[in-house]
Amino acid sequence: MLTVAIAALGALGAFASAQAEPRMALVIGNSAYQAVTELPNPANDAKAMAELLSAAGFEVTTAPDLGQAEMRKAIGDFAAKVAERGPDTVSLVFYAGHGLQVDGENFLVPVDARIAREADVPLQTVRLADVMNALAAVPSKTRIVILDACRNNPFSEINKVVGRGLAIVDAPSGSIVSYSTAPGSEAEDGEGSNSPYTRALLGVAREPGMPIEQAFKRVRYAVHQVTAGRQTPWESSSLTADFAFFPGVSTAAPVVAATEAAPAAAGRPGGRPAATPASVGGVPGQKVAALGGPRIAIRSVESWRDELRPLPQFEAYERVIREDTLEAYQAYLQLFSAAPFQVRVREIVERRKVMVAWYTAVTVNTPASYELFMAQYPDSDLLLTARRLFERAGNRQIAIATPVVAAPCICTPAPAVQPTRRKTEKPEKEKKSSKPSKRTAVRDSGPPPPPPPPPPSGPPVSIGVIGIPIGPIGPRPHGHGPVVRPGGHSHGPVGSSSGGGVRGTPTGPVRGGSPVIRSGPSPNIRGGAGFGLR
Repeated sequence: MLTVAIAALGALGAFASAQAEPRMALVIGNSAYQAVTELPNPANDAKAMAELLSAAGFEVTTAPDLGQAEMRKAIGDFAAKVAERGPDTVSLVFYAGHGLQVDGENFLVPVDARIAREADVPLQTVRLADVMNALAAVPSKTRIVILDACRNNPFSEINKVVGRGLAIVDAPSGSIVSYSTAPGSEAEDGEGSNSPYTRALLGVAREPGMPIEQAFKRVRYAVHQVTAGRQTPWESSSLTADFAFFPGVSTAAPVVAATEAAPAAAGRPGGRPAATPASVGGVPGQKVAALGGPRIAIRSVESWRDELRPLPQFEAYERVIREDTLEAYQAYLQLFSAAPFQVRVREIVERRKVMVAWYTAVTVNTPASYELFMAQYPDSDLLLTARRLFERAGNRQIAIATPVVAAPCICTPAPAVQPTRRKTEKPEKEKKSSKPSKRTAVRDSGPPPPPPPPPPSGPPVSIGVIGIPIGPIGPRPHGHGPVVRPGGHSHGPVGSSSGGGVRGTPTGPVRGGSPVIRSGPSPNIRGGAGFGLR
């Protein structure tokens, strides 16, 4: 009777919580793989999680054994449903099945995937980043992604060129991502009806009022113990709101959090410094929260050493596994040396350093970042991938650095356009130029210049370099003669070659021994008029 009453109260509390905040869940379990050996437990894990989430007030959509197109459609439809429920919705995606990492990116494997080479992975699978982006694009209160997907890679063709397990992911703001094992490690499918991770989560999540971050810490230690240290779950959290699967008051004791600013408070009864954002495992964005309180600060190795020193070794070991930070692990290694705990912690630290360095190299994505990773970890399972990405980044930088040379212009340059001069402006003085300028005959409407004085009688007189006879000259064809500017001077030549005239000689008959000047247009000057000699 007592059990039934507690269950009824839990269901009533879950119902009230669901009314306060809409809860939506998508549960995917891929077991019936077509190209590789089937996995027995993902279908069982998905069914058990669907029951747990329904009891916790979630509206659950189950999607077993999905192909690639079906997975993408299910994720898109789920995001649309979350959008319909409004920005106060809590959205959760649970996935059980195979998962891979290629080039530092994580992929969820549908049941119809046929992967023969590394290049097939992006084409045959679903990117975890696409799932995260689909949820982040929809306004919601809290986003939870749970991946029991780090099982061994069944595609032997690419085992030698991809890393083990999944790569580190940085959860977006308002989100938490939980892995069934640490980055770069493989999870076990389990010998029972559920995987070790799902079985632990099913037990811990039902505790009333248990904050989800504390629930994942408990799950981590439980899985680590049941697998003898072979599997240690991991999470990346950037939650901005509190969440518990079931309402109530948790019986879990809050974790004492010491900061670098107040290391003396660590290890003292009741000594709790102020709490600020934290990072788990030294990875950006991997934040956790203290029970029912604000975020805790990043802690130094010295702070952790002060806290762990008075504790028995087993208790200190349990605490650092729960917290899962590099600083806590390093402090433990400095204080305790007994096996097997010391060996397990050292293995966790070494693998975590590799994955953090790999996360940094892929995020920076330059030849220098990959070269540094290869120099630091030459025996890593990610070495071949690092070499390939190093060459790819180098080729990209060469392409960017190559200047684009424009083809030389062989066209004739357009003549410079001279600015026009306004009538109201005073004419500027012309600058003297060493180059001779062309002169153009202009029409002068004023009186003609006075005739030149009569030439003296006698022999011909030379003008310039051509002798011009002054005296009676026979008639010659009309229309040939020099142009006489105002002022009485003639400037030749203006005659046509077809006219048969002599360059620089006056035309027409001479009356009374002197030339006759007649005003009128000159037929041999284009675009203007002048004075002709006749």
